[in-house]
Amino acid sequence: MLANEVRPGPNRYVTGEHVLKDLPDYLKAFKQVAVITGNQSFAAFEAYYPHDFDYPVYRYDGSSSYENGQFLADQIGSADAVVAIGGGRVADTAKIASERLGAELIVIPTLVSNCAPFTPVIVVYHPDHTINKIDYAKKGAYLTLVDTAFLLATPVDYFIAGIADTLAKYYEMEAIYRHLTEDQKTALVRLGFQSACLIKELLIQDADQAVADLQAQHLTPAFARITDAIIALAGEVGGFAVEFGRTSGAHALHDGLSYLAETHAVLHGNKVAYCIWVQLAYTNDFAVIEELRPFYEALHLPMKLKDIHVTRTDQAYFEDVLQYAIKPEETFVLIDPAITTEKVYQAILAVEAL
Repeated sequence: MLANEVRPGPNRYVTGEHVLKDLPDYLKAFKQVAVITGNQSFAAFEAYYPHDFDYPVYRYDGSSSYENGQFLADQIGSADAVVAIGGGRVADTAKIASERLGAELIVIPTLVSNCAPFTPVIVVYHPDHTINKIDYAKKGAYLTLVDTAFLLATPVDYFIAGIADTLAKYYEMEAIYRHLTEDQKTALVRLGFQSACLIKELLIQDADQAVADLQAQHLTPAFARITDAIIALAGEVGGFAVEFGRTSGAHALHDGLSYLAETHAVLHGNKVAYCIWVQLAYTNDFAVIEELRPFYEALHLPMKLKDIHVTRTDQAYFEDVLQYAIKPEETFVLIDPAITTEKVYQAILAVEAL
């Protein structure tokens, strides 16, 4: 079956310097506005926002779970708009809550780290922070408001992790795309792949400069390009190519790693960076790993298990991780329908041997 349901992004995507000043104009259309945020996220927003802000504010519990989304919906009670102020898990929690409330969703990212503010995809965890499933909101956000000046508050480590997570868009889709027939490469799938190619080009070209600009607190075209690549272009890959462009090996393994508690403190994108290498080892693309090595070294991205706080390498320890990564409903199978736990484990060992 061809991938043909296009869900490219929010109803409106507004990006630029100081666009948050226009938030009151966007909220005029709504009668009951509720805010879902986190403590650090809201503190950063309050320090920057130039207007009074007297809407009811609800804090999420950090889990991005159905349980917390429902709890917040119950706490809010009634709303016609939910404003998510924060990172990816805040956005995903707000997607759950707004859908339960029948409310429109407005997303204001407080850091540049992933495409969650752009896509209808919801990464759902259990309350204990182990992965539950990948779900999809019934509709996209009403508005995603990306204030590039505000986003200079992004911690550098989160920004770098966002770069790594976005880099995976190319390598995960390419591993699928190489096996597609010409008939499967529809116009929309090809557009998704071209978005992935553009992402890789922008990251290789601009990432180092954008990181330096963030560290210097200078709003530059390079920083703005990487911001929109991480938030918007990354979302377009799966938005157009659908299952051929959302995730494959790296994210399936990343989600499996949630079973190792020591990895919970590692940023999502950093774990994905490591998992890109495992995926490349799985597909025997060791030359590509070497091509990427200078990029990884420049950004200090994880290249070994120890870099994501894992000290054991025995197969039994990874059993839950491996079993999750090869699940038929997961996405590693899009690379290799004959995937096995042994093959994935051998790829992990191959990366350790590099």
